[in-house]
Parts: sequence; C-alpha cells; structure tokens
Amino acid sequence: MKRNIEIKLIVIAVVVGVSLLSYFIKDIKMGLDLRGGMHLVLGVEAEKAVESTFERYVSEIRGALRSKRIRFQDVSLDNKQHLNIQLREKRSVADVEDIMEDYATLQLVNSDLEKGLLVYTMDERFIKEIKEIAVDQALQTIRNRIDQFGVAEPSIQKQGERRLLIQLPDIRDPDRALELIGKTALLEFKFLDEEHDISEALRGKKIVGSEILYEINRNTDTGEEISRRPWLLKMRTVITGASLTDARVSIDSQFNQPYVSITFDGSGARQFARITEDNVGRRLAIVLDNVVYSVPVINEPITGGKAQITGSFTMEEAKTLAIALRSGALPAPVTILENRTVGPSLGQDSVRQGLQAILIGGLLVVVFMVIYYGFSGLIADVTLFMNLIIVLGALSYLGATLTLPGIAGIILTIGMAVDANVLIFERIREELRLGKTVRAAVDNGFAKALVTILDANVTTLIAGVVLFQFGTGPVKGFAVTLSLGIMGTLFSSLFVSRTLFDALMARPRVQKLSI
Repeated sequence: MKRNIEIKLIVIAVVVGVSLLSYFIKDIKMGLDLRGGMHLVLGVEAEKAVESTFERYVSEIRGALRSKRIRFQDVSLDNKQHLNIQLREKRSVADVEDIMEDYATLQLVNSDLEKGLLVYTMDERFIKEIKEIAVDQALQTIRNRIDQFGVAEPSIQKQGERRLLIQLPDIRDPDRALELIGKTALLEFKFLDEEHDISEALRGKKIVGSEILYEINRNTDTGEEISRRPWLLKMRTVITGASLTDARVSIDSQFNQPYVSITFDGSGARQFARITEDNVGRRLAIVLDNVVYSVPVINEPITGGKAQITGSFTMEEAKTLAIALRSGALPAPVTILENRTVGPSLGQDSVRQGLQAILIGGLLVVVFMVIYYGFSGLIADVTLFMNLIIVLGALSYLGATLTLPGIAGIILTIGMAVDANVLIFERIREELRLGKTVRAAVDNGFAKALVTILDANVTTLIAGVVLFQFGTGPVKGFAVTLSLGIMGTLFSSLFVSRTLFDALMARPRVQKLSI
C-alpha cells in the first residue's frame, strides 16, 4: 500500500514539474484581445478568378487558331459568361471543334454553322472548383506575405466560403500591412501601342485591342502622388509574373534610388528571351495591378531571365512590392469587410482585469473550502492549485493562444474543479454519518462520486471539443482552456485528491477526518 502511494506521488510530482517547466521555458501566446493588433475580415472576389480563367482561354484559343492557320474574325467574351468564336469560313468549324476537345471544362451551348459562330460556356462544377481554389490560394498567398512581413504568431483562417479572418498581434505598421495584404500583385508585361494616337484615345475614341493605363509619379520621401502619365498599351499580356522565382530590392548606384529586380524560372526566362528577341526597338510596359511602373525600350534580347521594375519608390514601397511579388499574385481581388485595431492599452487592461478575476475568484474559493471542509478543504485547494499549473503548462506546451474568453474558461474551470471535490466530500460525510470508519468512508465516497463526476465533466468536454471544431476566434479560445481545464480537473480531483487522502489514511490510528 505504502509503495503504491509513493509511486502515485512520484507521478504527481512529475506531472506538476513538467507543467511548471513548460510554463517557464515557453511563454504562453497572448491573443489579439490581450496584446493588441489588427483584426481583419476579407472578402475574396472569387468571381474574378472565373473571369481570369475565361480570359486565359480566350488568349490560348486565339493562339491555337493562329497556329493552325484557321481564319477567324474574333474570339471574345459575352457578359463574362460565354466564350464566342466567330470564324470567317464556316468550313473551319470542324477544325475548331478538334481544338476545343482540349478544353473539357467548356461546353458548347449555341452555334450558327452558317455564320461560323460557336458559343461556349464553362461547366458549373468547374466554376465552383475555381472559386474554392481561389479562396484557398488567397489564404496561402496572404499567409506567405505576412510571414515575410515579419508578424509574430498571426492567425489566418477561412471564415465561411468566401471570407478570410486575419489577426495580427503587436502590429507596428498597420497601414503598410493593410497595403501588402490587399495588393493583388498581378504583374503583366504589355507592349506600347505605337500605331495609334493616345490623344484620340483620351478624347474617348475607342481603339480595339488597346487600353489606357497610368504611370503614377510619387514623392520618394513622402509617398504622395505628384502626377499621372497616361500610356496607350496593347491589352494583350505577353507574359505575366506567374513565372517569377524571386524578387529583390536593389539600389541604383547612379541615382541612389531603390528598384525591384525580378528573376524568371526556366520556362519564363525562355519566353521572355523570345519576346525581347522578336521585338527589339519596341517599348515593353511593366504593369502591376493595372498601374504602369515603367515603359523601357527593348535595346537587345534579354536572355538571363532577369528584369527590373523601376519607379518613384520609397524603400518601404519597394520592399512591400518585392514581398508581394515573391509570395505570388492573389488569384482574385480581396475587399476589406472589417478592419479593427485593438490598442495595446486595451490589451493590458484586459490582462490585468482577467488576472484579477482569477485571483479574486480563486482566493474566495480557497477560503470557503477551508472554512467549510476544514483540513479536507485544504486538500481540495492543493488539487485546485495543481489544476491551474497543469492548464497553464499545457497551454504553453501546445502553443495555444490565451484569449480573454480563454481566461473566462480558466475561471469556469476553477468552479468545476471545486464542484468535483464538493461531490466527493459530501459523499464521504454521508458515509461517516452512517457510522463507517474513516477509511471506508473515503473509499465509498470516491467510488460513489466517480460516476457523477465523469458524467458532468465528460459531457462538458464533448461540448468543448465541438466548440473548438466549429467555433472561430473567441469561441475557440474559450473551448481550449475549458477542455484543458476539464482534463486537469479529472486528474487532480480523482487522482491527486485520492492519493493525498490515501497518504493521510496510511498514518497509523487515524480515527477522525476533518471534513
């Protein structure tokens, strides 16, 4: 019996020691409501990803028709829902159908063979898949950007089908973080339209196949916009930033101005080399999110797979641009649905008030248990203190984030831990009133209270697990501490408390129990 008690005491000492070690070695993560920072809810415009896929199909089909020398009048989008192929000769319809076999996601919905018109639309299941992928890619892209931005312990997760919840604790530059997160970072290279007069386009004349985009000049010290210069560019994108492998900030030695140097992968480098080789003397615009950054002249073929993005950058703007390009373009634009900033003073107040609640509530419970149950109440207080140590140690070890609702979960745990001890003590009292010996009363008290304690705590644990699985933000924080607290309660109330009573009963001639 004595040997068995010693083993149990060693187990308790090891559990408490490991919990304390974990708590002191690894700090508990504080949530946004305790540390301060940014709380963002973003909406992903997944429909734009579908439009981009349609536009890519238009470009690819045009290229396929040209390569097979099929004469066509136009390949265009109708209301961004239908892809129209207008041929010049109706006899080419069969050849086009052969090409379209490679596009299994497009379905023929209408045709006029006499006029050489074929109308396709996208399969609904594929549209749904594109939207789901767009949201997942946006989540991963934003996570990559924030990781490179240097925010410690960010929380980034999906909320519903089209929303992203982002929490950035201790953020020091919220405006720059907001710019980085929302930047689409779609890099495109387009040729300058040197065949038409830009002044006519500015007066409203529509030029087929071309568009006006603007180059924005900013003050390099303040970042304020100074002027805008219009450029008439071909709408067709000759190469995008999808092939980028790296983007770094460099300094122009001549003008001491920052610029972004980019590197293409093998396929992109070959494509870029071919484009520049075939178009020496032409001007190639570098466009990012529909803003022109520079329109350099191609003086010679660029075969190294490297290019430069120059402009009136501040150093911070150049760094932000490089991060966005390295992490990839968002597959669809995002809109800010909610933007809240939690100040650090609010976080400190929340921590202080939460700790005060735990201390005051714990102290009242400790005093009550000693007054009402005497020495047995002191044993309950010891198990309660161990329970708190185990919960805090588990939070540290698991890397869980402590939130204000999490502190509420700890306070609730204190009440549940005491409740288990009260059930046991009242059962022991009943047995003593029936004339049982101290040892028999303790044995029967623990045995009879066991089922009730397990029932109450296990059902609450199931609720906590469900809250964690399906809840978000504060609900998850509450569920984590509640679940850990319940497991700690079962260990401390049933194992630690029983071991301490057994150690007390092991003393010779114990005839009375202070309870």
